[in-house]
Amino acid sequence: MKAFLKKANFKGHLLTAISYLIPIVCGAGFIIAIGMALGGKSQDSLVIGKFNLFQAMATLGGNALGLLPVIIATGIAFSIAGKPGIAPGFVTGLAANSISAGFIGGIIGGYIAGWLAFAILKYFKVPSWAKGLMPTLIVPFLASLVSGLIMVYIVGTPVSWFTEWLTGLLKSLNGTSNLLFGAVLGVLSIVDFGGPINKTVFAFALTLQAQGINGPVTALQLTNTATPIGFGFAFLVAKALRKNIYTHEEIETLKSTVPMGVVNIVEGSIPIVMNDIVRGIFAAGLGGMCEGAILMSMTQGEGATVPFGGFLMLPTMGRNWWVGLLAIMANVIVTGIVYALIKKDIPADATENQKQVTEEDINLDDIQVM
Repeated sequence: MKAFLKKANFKGHLLTAISYLIPIVCGAGFIIAIGMALGGKSQDSLVIGKFNLFQAMATLGGNALGLLPVIIATGIAFSIAGKPGIAPGFVTGLAANSISAGFIGGIIGGYIAGWLAFAILKYFKVPSWAKGLMPTLIVPFLASLVSGLIMVYIVGTPVSWFTEWLTGLLKSLNGTSNLLFGAVLGVLSIVDFGGPINKTVFAFALTLQAQGINGPVTALQLTNTATPIGFGFAFLVAKALRKNIYTHEEIETLKSTVPMGVVNIVEGSIPIVMNDIVRGIFAAGLGGMCEGAILMSMTQGEGATVPFGGFLMLPTMGRNWWVGLLAIMANVIVTGIVYALIKKDIPADATENQKQVTEEDINLDDIQVM
């Protein structure tokens, strides 16, 4: 069984698809977040002359995010079968959308479409004159037909039942349950700084958002937003404590890490964390735990209507925008204070020596034109 799972590479194909998904989520998330923040509202359709710029932005972003099951199915199928898997994945993802199987349906459909396309490529024999038609006609047609029908008639019903059950379970959580769920979610969102665990939680959170439960994806993304800022805040706390916790190179890195966090990009903090992994993960995990617990317990699982955007997500939280801001502040403060306290002090002369070496490396006097 273990050998089969390793060969099937479920995790690898899912992570590949999510890597394709994230730029779309980022682009569409910013579009709808800006549109909604400035008063726009996503509409089913745009009638010429009856919408403004911000309504158009909200609608464009909303429609793009509505296709996430299609995108994840296409990405998984492509990861498995290459280009011949694109059409089957796309069709099966559309089938999942049409029967309300949601993100889970898209993931399952992607595997079905990809493996079917791969099997047809490998085992379906055609005359030599028809081999050129395999990747462009035969594989897309057969794999799309079979995987689409499997999604509609076999997979769709149990997936819909499971999704409804999960949705009902999460909506029934009370204050204490939401607090614990949010705390665990916040920790898992940040322990690998945008790595496989983060992306797996992201896929789970997107599944819930497709069912109208916005809290989990909001907790995840606000954790990604706050953590880099928290490492920047740690610099100020350490200065107040008369400690040097960052090298000159790390201080220069912080100048880009913090702005990246503001726009919801957590990966900018990786160079900081890699120099002290255990303490970095511990501080970030505590910050994420506090942020997730605050957000999920005080909003009862409600959150932003968009899955990306950093601070731009807050206006889409409606009356709970201040809870999102409070959660970010709590994360920043906890991460910053804890990291400043537990991080080892770096001798000031070592920092100064590194700064001098860096300056010598870029000395303009060494440059010769002729």
